[in-house]
Amino acid sequence: MNILLLGDIFGPSGTKAIIEKLPELIKKKKLDFVILNGENAADPGVGITKKIFDEFLNAGADVVTTGNHVWDQKETMEFITSEKRLLRPQNLPQGSPGNGYGIFEAKNKKKVAVINLMGNIFMKKSDDVFQEAKKFIQNVQLKKNADFIVVDMHGEITSEKMAMGYLFDGKATMVVGTHTHVPTSDHRIMERGTAYQTDVGMCGDYNSVIGMNKDNSLKRFLKDPSALKHYPAGGEATISGLMVIADNKTGLAKKVKPIVLGKLLENRL
Repeated sequence: MNILLLGDIFGPSGTKAIIEKLPELIKKKKLDFVILNGENAADPGVGITKKIFDEFLNAGADVVTTGNHVWDQKETMEFITSEKRLLRPQNLPQGSPGNGYGIFEAKNKKKVAVINLMGNIFMKKSDDVFQEAKKFIQNVQLKKNADFIVVDMHGEITSEKMAMGYLFDGKATMVVGTHTHVPTSDHRIMERGTAYQTDVGMCGDYNSVIGMNKDNSLKRFLKDPSALKHYPAGGEATISGLMVIADNKTGLAKKVKPIVLGKLLENRL
């Protein structure tokens, strides 16, 4: 079972890269299930629209997760109620539109549970993420309710994401961090068989400040009066994510490999 989770799709360049490159990537890597974090896909790098969501599905995505920018496009609150494959964080306040997790059918007919969680530290106010995770673990169990379980932990700080990885170790196929737009180099399989990476980075132009135009960002940090409101960098996007080869019998990870498509990250030593 080959599962891929791609980090935050950022702005027009990231969206364009997914639409153009994901179909071939699915074919080349023989991917059975693909999750995208789409909360930064809409121009100017915040939220997601129905049009973009549909384009992601047409490109081969099975599920689209989000995070703190989920409601930045007003239309999302309307179409998320009918689009089961678009998830918002499970620990948003009770009564929020949409769902925080679901069980979906992969291309090979296996059942894949996906849960979208959001950290509590330096993020928008939400319910206790660890308590929500515990409830999910009690209700959705590996090889009982789903063949595979994927966790998108959308958070700011590394310790919160790492702790979540240990909470799910042995209970999920993979726990992957999103939100910071900077890929970490700690991808691994944890002691009890769960694949983990603190942050998979973004799918966007890395010649930027986390996706935003670097020159304008510098002006803002330097308090230059000519600085404009943040806007996305428009260069070629790099696709960044984590692929896991999972065991059909146990639902746990056998191999883990970062997926990087784009010259700025591919040329790293």
